[in-house]
This record gives sequence, C-alpha cells and structure tokens, in this order.
Amino acid sequence: MLRRRILVGLALAAILPAVGSQPLRDISISTLIGTDPATVTAEQIVREAYRRLGINLVLHHLPGERSLVQANDGKMDGELYRKLGMEREYPNLVIVPVPLQIYEIVIFSRGTSFVVSGWDSLRPYTLGFVRGIKIVQENTHGMKIEAVATMPQAFEKMMMGRTDLVLGNRSSGIAVIKALNLEGISILEPPLASFPVYHYVHKKHESLVPELTRILRQMQTDKTIERIQKSVLP
Repeated sequence: MLRRRILVGLALAAILPAVGSQPLRDISISTLIGTDPATVTAEQIVREAYRRLGINLVLHHLPGERSLVQANDGKMDGELYRKLGMEREYPNLVIVPVPLQIYEIVIFSRGTSFVVSGWDSLRPYTLGFVRGIKIVQENTHGMKIEAVATMPQAFEKMMMGRTDLVLGNRSSGIAVIKALNLEGISILEPPLASFPVYHYVHKKHESLVPELTRILRQMQTDKTIERIQKSVLP
C-alpha cells in the first residue's frame, strides 16, 4: 500500500508541473478608444510579435486613463503603446525596450496662427485633446483645456469654435481630417514633441519581455516593422 502511494505521488508530481506551465494562448492588451494610424501600426506590429510566440493578441479599446489603470492593476495583460517612463507612475508595467514607431505631437489649427515656441506658447488658447495622452496632460496643466474621449470629438469642438487648437499625433489627426472631410485646418510647426513609443506588459508577464524584445529586434532586421509602418502610413 505504501509503495502504491509513493508511485501515485511520483506520477502526480510528474503531471502537475506540466499542467501548471500551460502555454499562454491569448493575451488581453488595452489601448485608447478609436482606430487611427498610430494605433493600427502599433497593433499590427505587436500582434505579429505575439503571433511568432504562438500567442493571440486580444485588443481592448478603453478611455485613456482607464486603459493604463486596468493594465497596471492586472485586469489587462498590458498596454499597447506608450512613451518611455510610464513605469514611474504605473509601477506594475514593464517596458519591452524596442520602439514601435515615432510619435509626433503637433498643433492643428483652424485660422489661429502664432509662433510655436514650446508648450508655453499655447497658454493664451483653448486646447482640445484626447484624454489620457499623458504628455499633453502634463504639459498643459493650468491652461484652458477641453479633454475628450476621441480625436474626432476634439476636431468637432474646434470646428464649432469651442476650442482654438487641437493637440495630437500628426498621423492620427490627418486621418481624422480626411475621414471627416474637414476644411481649413493646418498644422503649425515645429512639433511640440517627438518621441518613440513602446509596448508594455503587466509584471505577471515579465517573463515574456526577453522573447518579445528578441522578436521585435528580429522584425526590425527583417524589415517587418518598416513594411507595416509603410502599409498603414503610405
């Protein structure tokens, strides 16, 4: 009887680790509400990276701040793309240190013209932008702002005269202007900011970071990332 119990115990010990180490099949990643070129580019790059790991990306579009909070709290498995340093405010997020694309914050104007000399030159104006874009929120603190859920809403407010300017990603704004057939809108130069963006995972998936890093670097080398960027932003 004792010998039988020992054999059963050994059999269970051999089985349990295999059960406990079931490969991850789906991963739930959050991002901002709306489908724009920057998000589509990031999604296609990250989706391909996970595909090469045998993992299916499930994307969830959430309001900007909620997207970060749910990823940080572990309700989501990660955040699709954000700027460098998000882990300082959201300590449970771990960066995958390969840039997905360059993100440019520019000023969209409908008749308002001035010399752009950094964020402080925006102070006289009422500013529209998508809630949850951290770099804009941080640099417009104390100014007259109208934060909204989506980029089309930001442009609609400017067209109605409720804001003077819209601040946002260059490619995303251009896509909205074309989609809504808006007229009389120009981009004021130079950009307010230009920076790379990165994929983040929740710390419970930190073990994926080395492999994701390796695969994304491989995708840089084999020009997959470049092809995706050109296909979305010809």
